[in-house]
Amino acid sequence: METRYDELIERLRTAAQPERVVPPEFTAYLETVRMQAYKVTDRDVQALKDAGFSEDQIFEHTVSTAVAAGLERLEAGLGAL
Repeated sequence: METRYDELIERLRTAAQPERVVPPEFTAYLETVRMQAYKVTDRDVQALKDAGFSEDQIFEHTVSTAVAAGLERLEAGLGAL
């Protein structure tokens, strides 16, 4: 089903860079972001910082994963119509 937002959604998908390489240290954290974002804690972020990742890196991976999860849900909802 086409919507008037398709172009904007595609631009968002591209900007989020969902194909970016994810370091293994992010696996559990990003799974939490994808499935239960409300459970992410300061401790989770601090563990990534302690592992040597910058706030920018953590932010970029978080946003990429959150956008991808949101778009998956959007597509599922549109597919149900």
